[in-house]
Amino acid sequence: MLTGFKNFIMKGNVVDLAVAVVMGAAFGAVVTSIVEGLLTPLIGLLFQAKGIEEMQWNGFLYGRVISSIISFVLIAAAIYFVVVLPMNHMIERRNRRLGINPDVKEESAEDPQIALLTEIRDSLRDRAV
Repeated sequence: MLTGFKNFIMKGNVVDLAVAVVMGAAFGAVVTSIVEGLLTPLIGLLFQAKGIEEMQWNGFLYGRVISSIISFVLIAAAIYFVVVLPMNHMIERRNRRLGINPDVKEESAEDPQIALLTEIRDSLRDRAV
């Protein structure tokens, strides 16, 4: 039982996922502080409010929604530009160095059963004529 658990934990995907979750939480805290400390007061000044989260209309706190959307967009953009884009460039460089061209699709080998069935169908069609 413990051996199976050890094998599961030692898989690269589990460790990578754990690191990603921890880094994501830390990065989320940084972006949240930027949103709450810089952007919220700036947008609040534009709308004559103490901050985004204080903005409301007839009791509806739409400022909190705007704040959450800004935070989400900033986190997504930062992850894209800091992690995804550089990783794609590294993969492209590695593929060029190895001579792998992802645009050229290899011709897939035809399934032998499909080829046989096609021959039988054509043969039967020729007999019927």
